Amino acid sequence: MDSQEVWNLENGEVKGLSNKDGPHLIRNAHTMSSSSLRKRSDPMLLPKVRCRVLRQFLNNLQEVILGTKLCLLFPAIPLAVLAKCYHFGRPWIFALSLMGLTPLAERVSFLTEQIAYFTGPTVGGLLNATCGNATELIIALFALHQKKILVLKYSLLGSILSNLLLVLGTSLLCGGLANLKKEQLYDRKQADVNSLLLLLGLLCHVLPLMFKYAWTDTFTAISTLQFSRASSILMLTTYVAYLIFQLKTHRQLFESQEEDEDGDDEKALIGFWSAFSWLVGMTVIIALLSEYVVGTIEAASDSWGVSVSFISIILLPIVGNAAEHAGSIIFAFKNKLDISLGVALGSATQISMFVVPLCVIVAWIMGVAMDLDFSLLETGSLAFAIIITAFALQDGTSHYMKGVVLSLCYIVIAACFFVHKNPSIHQSTTDSLRVVQSSTGVLTA
Repeated sequence: MDSQEVWNLENGEVKGLSNKDGPHLIRNAHTMSSSSLRKRSDPMLLPKVRCRVLRQFLNNLQEVILGTKLCLLFPAIPLAVLAKCYHFGRPWIFALSLMGLTPLAERVSFLTEQIAYFTGPTVGGLLNATCGNATELIIALFALHQKKILVLKYSLLGSILSNLLLVLGTSLLCGGLANLKKEQLYDRKQADVNSLLLLLGLLCHVLPLMFKYAWTDTFTAISTLQFSRASSILMLTTYVAYLIFQLKTHRQLFESQEEDEDGDDEKALIGFWSAFSWLVGMTVIIALLSEYVVGTIEAASDSWGVSVSFISIILLPIVGNAAEHAGSIIFAFKNKLDISLGVALGSATQISMFVVPLCVIVAWIMGVAMDLDFSLLETGSLAFAIIITAFALQDGTSHYMKGVVLSLCYIVIAACFFVHKNPSIHQSTTDSLRVVQSSTGVLTA
């Protein structure tokens, strides 16, 4: 068996069939954005190794680790582990863990793209939609495990605000300045669908908040919790319908019509099982660093003199989504606004309609009282962000002034949470546990 046959078998292909004959990768906004940060691997870096297994490992190492422009941040991962093992300052552990999460988030998107070459567009698109915000989901689950409900809510809210205002705003601003003499158009259909879902998610956040002002009896907290859990089930059902709409019935609305210069020659760079193994390994590392981040966020807040709300709402989303943000801006420079809008709105929709209600359901299973009441200031910021974004995208055209407005909105909200001093994280946890005990009929002191 020659080397080409071995490569075909390892990649799940039948002898004589090229990747073009098999399933193709679904070309949506997320995969296109991820590819913008990929750099071409230099074949000279790979030595002439006769051992097939060793050569394959070196090839995978080169494509996965060195195949991104963010590879310079990978040393932060072992440094974060060493800082934890040797009991360095907790703020150092927090900072190094955030730096290490940045390239990992981009590489997870790359690996899901590689797997999609062999699973077909439907399964590949579903995998990409599930792993698109894997870093945020893992951080949220660790915050839930440690019963830091405020950190959990802040980080999810920050992801939505960051995608709607920061990513979209800077993309429209940079794209508008780079294409002053060109007409900037985009397909409104995709933006309309995402805006409707975001408004539905906003309704599910506003109603629990209004419970506080509609009733003043002692059962308000229990009613809010029960309503939040019922709403979360409906939101997850809606998200499943959205996936069917996106991946099956109306897939043409979400597939990018813009192709790379080498789009016709695209093929998988590593094999299916290699990509799957790397994906599992990187997910484990993301989980480890996420635990570090959640466990040291209060220490970083005290050391840096900034509130936990500012770190969770502003810093965590910026660092965690840096690769995706950069890709969106790059395509805006190329006047490919459909891709930029797909990245920003798609990620915000996934957080709002999938990650948030999933955390409520998981908390319900764990016996932790997490509801959809994000407090007045946080819910108001979310409402204005969604409404302003919907207004900005209603005409199907773009210019740099829209980017200026969205970016300034984000700066104003960031300044607000910078001066906002949130209550104790542990006090919030104690209040949540009391709600659970009250709802189950257990008396508390």
